[in-house]
Amino acid sequence: MILTPEYIFRRVEAIHPDFLARQGIRALVLDVDNTLTGDGSQQLDGSVQAWLEEMRAAGVSLTVVSNNTSRRVRPFAERIGLAWVPLACKPLPLGLMVARRRLGVKKSQMAMVGDQIYTDRMAAGLYGIPCLFVLPRTPHDKSRGVKLKRKLEPFWLRRYFRKGGKVYE
Repeated sequence: MILTPEYIFRRVEAIHPDFLARQGIRALVLDVDNTLTGDGSQQLDGSVQAWLEEMRAAGVSLTVVSNNTSRRVRPFAERIGLAWVPLACKPLPLGLMVARRRLGVKKSQMAMVGDQIYTDRMAAGLYGIPCLFVLPRTPHDKSRGVKLKRKLEPFWLRRYFRKGGKVYE
């Protein structure tokens, strides 16, 4: 099912290079809001910065793919040294297609990392790549649309747990 997560991680920092290597993943496409940082924030926690460095040291290619505008995404991505794709149109896989070409990897070697089922998980499912679903960094979403979608997500999360899924710490 394209909406039921394959994996759920407590935070992005719980995704480890050895896990990625076992899955054959060499590149990660990263959402910004409530994945790498709080909703609308330009601040990056030290633990996320350390995680980015760990991924780079392990040879994992990284890029940001966001539905936000360049005005939101560009300063954040450039400050942390990542390429970026704004206005990605998730859940359509258009931004993921652009990211894959830029990363120079096969679809089988990349995964989406994000906190929303109806954008990140669905885009990954439609594109045929795994989504490493992370729980939101903060409980606060500014967008009314995101607040509405959050109310619909528990159904899919329950399906994941009924299938024996766990939260990776």
